[in-house]
Amino acid sequence: MAGREGGKRKPLKPPRKQTKEMDEEEKAFKQEQKEEQKKLTELKAKAAGKGPLAAGGIEKSGKK
Repeated sequence: MAGREGGKRKPLKPPRKQTKEMDEEEKAFKQEQKEEQKKLTELKAKAAGKGPLAAGGIEKSGKK
């Protein structure tokens, strides 16, 4: 008898991530990023409510 040679093997468990302590600079940087992201989403929402910003482009004259 061959035993348990056939079939799939269980994958090895990945190593646990160590919780990294953030210093003050990293905390401030993350907070600043969150604020910038919030401002961008607000600006996008505000811009979506209006029509096109520039109605430029090629305009056709009324003549043929």
